[in-house]
Amino acid sequence: MSITLIIIIITVLVSYSALNNTKIDNDLIFYPTSINYSRQWYRFFSHGLIHANYLHLGLNMYALYLFGRTVEEKFTYTVFQEKGKLMFLLLYVSALFFAALPLYLKHKDNSGYAARGASGAVAAVVFAFILLDPVRGIGIILIPVYIPGFIFGFLYLGLSAYMDKRGGGNIAHGAHFWGSVYGLAFVIIMASLFSDYPVLRMFVEQIKDYFHLS
Repeated sequence: MSITLIIIIITVLVSYSALNNTKIDNDLIFYPTSINYSRQWYRFFSHGLIHANYLHLGLNMYALYLFGRTVEEKFTYTVFQEKGKLMFLLLYVSALFFAALPLYLKHKDNSGYAARGASGAVAAVVFAFILLDPVRGIGIILIPVYIPGFIFGFLYLGLSAYMDKRGGGNIAHGAHFWGSVYGLAFVIIMASLFSDYPVLRMFVEQIKDYFHLS
């Protein structure tokens, strides 16, 4: 069984339990003040196991299913080989922390702030996919229009940064942005340390081929 599928199964089970049990939700949710004052560091990771509602859960797990399988396969057969599955798990788990870290620094004294969901980690997986396969088309759910991944990524980062600066709403756009950036950084750094696969050179070569540049 793939790591992607295992993560999805665990997340669905825990999220379902939390949606039907307020105590579970409160115990796992991302409360920056609980981390700051009570040192409940586990919340950096546990918040990725719960979601605001079934739509939130469904969208995140659907995206993880679509992109996670491909990234896991590329990690296993192309980039890291025998370390591939471990690296994929490390990418996902560590992205939960690094995507939430800016939120913690911003809201660590704000007792009214809380967040939940795996969006930051899923964004990291999506951008790892874009880095490894930048010209494959990516579309928006229910809209039959696909654009190359590297263009989608550029637009997504710009929109996430804008929406985070604008503020308001119930979506943690900052987690999306930093999760995406972390996904890129993770693959580049880890590949340089544990692989001979030239990630950046292959990224550039694929885009050059897309534009038919020599």
